Amino acid sequence: MAMNCIKSLRGIVITKEAVGMVDRRTFSAGAKKKGGKGGGAADAPKASSLGKEVKSTTTVGANILKDGTDPKVLEDSEYPIWLWRLLDKRPALSELRRKNIETLPYEDLKRFVKLDNRARIRENNFSKAKN
Repeated sequence: MAMNCIKSLRGIVITKEAVGMVDRRTFSAGAKKKGGKGGGAADAPKASSLGKEVKSTTTVGANILKDGTDPKVLEDSEYPIWLWRLLDKRPALSELRRKNIETLPYEDLKRFVKLDNRARIRENNFSKAKN
């Protein structure tokens, strides 16, 4: 019985080259680039076909709809006030810890609690991972 199994396995011997061909990942050839080495001219950025007037009055590339157009740029007074506060720098946790908690404004106090909780969770996770 064992001899029959060995004889049948001898006929199924697979070489390393055959395994390499099956195991190897292949990619499609795709379109070949025209031109020789370098190709610096083809990789250069194309000059914009939009005029300066269009660039200054519309938000180019902000359209998400298939049939829509790019939105127009509005006056600063037409945008909500909270939008301009997004760019303000907010204090870091180390800076908030140095200040007196009782004198902090509500927004800074809320930020302090959030950052402190986040730091405590990170520290607890780190200590649990060590053990």
